[in-house]
Amino acid sequence: MLSNLITLKKSTFSSLGRYFSIKLPDEPSFLEQVGLYFDQAAKYTDLPQGLLKYIKGCNVVLSVKFPIELTRNGKSDLHVVEAFRAQHSHHKLPTKGGIRYSEDVCQNEVEALASLMTFKCACVDVPFGGGKGGIKINHRKFTEEELQRITRRFTVELLQKKFIGPAIDVPAPDYGTGPREMGWIMNTYTAYNPDDINGHGVVTGKGIRQGGIRGRAQATGLGLYFAVRETMKLEKNAKSIGLSVGLKDKKVIVTGLGNVGYWAAHFFNDLGKSKVVGVSEWNGAVYNPDGLDVEALLKYKQEHGTLLNFPGAQNIPNPEDIMSMDCDILLPCALEAQINKTTAPKIKAKVIGEGANGPCTFEGDRILNEKGCIIVPDLYANAGGVTVSYFEWLKNLSHVRFGRMTKKYEENSKSILVDKLETKFGKKFTDREKKLIVQGAGEEDLVNSGLESTMVDSFKQIEEIKNTQKISYRMAAYILSIKKIALSYTDVGLWP
Repeated sequence: MLSNLITLKKSTFSSLGRYFSIKLPDEPSFLEQVGLYFDQAAKYTDLPQGLLKYIKGCNVVLSVKFPIELTRNGKSDLHVVEAFRAQHSHHKLPTKGGIRYSEDVCQNEVEALASLMTFKCACVDVPFGGGKGGIKINHRKFTEEELQRITRRFTVELLQKKFIGPAIDVPAPDYGTGPREMGWIMNTYTAYNPDDINGHGVVTGKGIRQGGIRGRAQATGLGLYFAVRETMKLEKNAKSIGLSVGLKDKKVIVTGLGNVGYWAAHFFNDLGKSKVVGVSEWNGAVYNPDGLDVEALLKYKQEHGTLLNFPGAQNIPNPEDIMSMDCDILLPCALEAQINKTTAPKIKAKVIGEGANGPCTFEGDRILNEKGCIIVPDLYANAGGVTVSYFEWLKNLSHVRFGRMTKKYEENSKSILVDKLETKFGKKFTDREKKLIVQGAGEEDLVNSGLESTMVDSFKQIEEIKNTQKISYRMAAYILSIKKIALSYTDVGLWP
């Protein structure tokens, strides 16, 4: 069971380097790229231009600056912190999206990520509008006490502007943040709103003791596995790129051994029976055509702070070069804009599963499509995180752990059935067999089942549009999202 897997510390996944808001020469910004994809997809709909314009634009952006007193070298001084929160669409409420801590945070970035979150939620039928936030700091340069003061102060800013609440806007972890920061935000919110019985639902990605949900840590990586698995189940897809059906024995390269990258690599190895042959981090990459031990590689990174010189692997000093190595499936799970007009022509992979947000630029996407690659797009492929965040939000509103009221009932019912079968056929199940048969579904079992169902059902919808329109998976996913959002407005009479 997933609950028995290796327990990973937050620090394991916080060394991805500075890579956000990358603006490549002669290529559009991240926000412009999302707009270009939207415009392409919109041409396949018969929706009014006014409605399309409304769906595309970001509804509201909050930009704040606030002072924080810091002590450096025995001297006290004020440090001005800049922060943003974007709410892209209110077709569904609350809005939903992470908060990241990075020196590269800017308004363009949070608007782009908020808009992508809107389309992502619509694509997988998660009833949220898109949001995103960021604080422009390098979290490594601040103490835990300073980070707590910054986080709580930003939460107060959001409260004063009515930009946070279980029914308004629900943040989550992102780069530089985790369960710790979500706990600080929740505690600040409930201190100001002691009568809000649903206060724990103000953020997701919390620790279990604070109302978090089992299965959230691995959700994005597991969702990515499901997305690529469904894509490669289809014989026509496999045949079009000269590969066999399924994931077994496929050579996989993962960029970024962070939370998403690690869990994706784990599940491709463990469930898909694939072979992870290459992994990169911000300070280097390693490659072994015979396969890498993902668990040992993670432990090595924890101990040495790098992947380089991992026993039995070839060093790739420039992490970007790992994408040009031989493989069947490439999983970009860290860098924004890492697949661009410079790197895309060098990629040998036949399948690209986008674990990160915006890992492929508009021009990179065009080049890969011309090469005949299958791209499983970010707004579907990495939707596992927000899907399980939705489950956590539901748990907080219902005030009960999933499976608490049903698990023992299921086990008792199955035990009776097993006893009847043993009596009827005169044979006994082994203790191990009986345990497997009668085991009731706990919270993590239900979360993983719900995630798999979501990814499978969404893929079927995307596949239908792709086949009808003869277009890429990315365009099909955007069309699906745009049409669902449009229906949300027309169904309530907000648009004729």
